[in-house]
Amino acid sequence: MPLASETRLANDKDPTAAARSAMAAAVELEVVETARWLGKDKLDPAVIAALARVPRHRFVPEHDRAFAYENRPLPIGHRQTISQPYIVALMTDLAAVKPSDRVLEVGTGCGYQAAILAELAKRVYSIETVPELAAAAAERLAALGYDTIEVRHGDGAQGWPEAAPFDAILVTAAAQRRIPPALLEQLAPGGRLVIPLERGAGALTWAVGHDQELLLVVKDEAGELQEKSVIPVAFVPLVERRG
Repeated sequence: MPLASETRLANDKDPTAAARSAMAAAVELEVVETARWLGKDKLDPAVIAALARVPRHRFVPEHDRAFAYENRPLPIGHRQTISQPYIVALMTDLAAVKPSDRVLEVGTGCGYQAAILAELAKRVYSIETVPELAAAAAERLAALGYDTIEVRHGDGAQGWPEAAPFDAILVTAAAQRRIPPALLEQLAPGGRLVIPLERGAGALTWAVGHDQELLLVVKDEAGELQEKSVIPVAFVPLVERRG
């Protein structure tokens, strides 16, 4: 298992160690509080451990680093955010990433979710539609030693055809009423796709006052798709370049 940051963060004098542990504990508590949505009250311990290893403060703007280990999203510029650690952990858990997996992330942002995935997967491919964010994330991840992550600028809704198929796909922006067909095509048999979806008023809307839901899509060995709604969410919209 490629634990890219394990050595980096093993130092007992690491000033963020306690904050990272506290953040992971806050995520575990929120999982318990949302168990009625999730159908379970614990996430995979490997996911929680990855969350406690990755230096989240390196992925947020300097002026917000005092808040880096709070369990909440933070702005990263270009009208984008670094997701709440709870959501990052939940999406990673739903993807059920294994050490042999090749994973596609749509929406690199600052690179934090990609780093979490790289702690668990063999290879991570991440696409970002904002060129400045893609370039900054690639530089940041390389500086942190994540050599199993490849980042590029492009249309995430089109996936990464030349690297497909993927054992898991995570989308960190909300698609509009339908899952991009290219992502479904690039999901390997037995693979799992985790995506926020904008569906308009629906069964989950009343609970939180918005109309996005986090979906888990599983492709069986015969290529058939099974879809499960997990929890109401709020993400920035997925930019698709149609036509």
